[in-house]
Amino acid sequence: MFVDSHCHLNMLAQEEGGLDAVIEQAIANDIEHIVCIAIDKSSCQEALDIARHYPNISASIGIHPNVDKQENFTVEELVALAQHDKVIAIGETGLDYFRSEGDLEWQRDRFRIHIEAGKQLKKPLVIHTREARNDTMDILEQEGAQQAGGIIHCFTENWETAKRALDIGFYISLSGIVTFKNAVELQEVAKKLPLDRILIETDAPYLAPVPFRGKTNKPAYVKHVAEFLAELRGDTVENIARITTENFRRLFPTTH
Repeated sequence: MFVDSHCHLNMLAQEEGGLDAVIEQAIANDIEHIVCIAIDKSSCQEALDIARHYPNISASIGIHPNVDKQENFTVEELVALAQHDKVIAIGETGLDYFRSEGDLEWQRDRFRIHIEAGKQLKKPLVIHTREARNDTMDILEQEGAQQAGGIIHCFTENWETAKRALDIGFYISLSGIVTFKNAVELQEVAKKLPLDRILIETDAPYLAPVPFRGKTNKPAYVKHVAEFLAELRGDTVENIARITTENFRRLFPTTH
């Protein structure tokens, strides 16, 4: 059985058959649990509504670093919204210097608010970082993010960044990007990661793995990430499935 640790299910509602069909396809492909990740205030409510409706889905709430700087939660607002037992994480949050320009202190401030909420709630953080690896890790370390724990999602960074994340107790989540032919450095990192700290994800509807690259991604496709990872590491798919699922349950004990 597999877990899709990061998916934007609300963005798949228009697929043929709607969310019921998407989730049925996932179950048919041995996906036992899906985390629906919010990126802004409206999707926080959508993610929570979806998680309430389906027993095998949890939610993470937060504001993505690229969302307009005027849209913010206070720590208190995040903590209040995350009280529901189907909300298992805070995020996705972090830093993205690829899509945003200028003085990005507002991004860093937003990131710190999410970290503080995670610490107060003792709920793990779901971290997005793009072209901001050093600042991302510096803030996580400075703000004591290990008190919340968390995941560097859709990991595409170098080994040094992976090591810093591992050193503060974080998990590394690998997406369909690891299956891409040009992801040579990431594949080398994926070989070195300790297996007990790896998670797998789709980031659906984005970043579909080979052989679906370029198409709409779905939670059912997370098994292809596991299959590629097994071949890359000289392991079995069954073992990758078992351990990544155990890792997820250890980080999120309320999901089983």
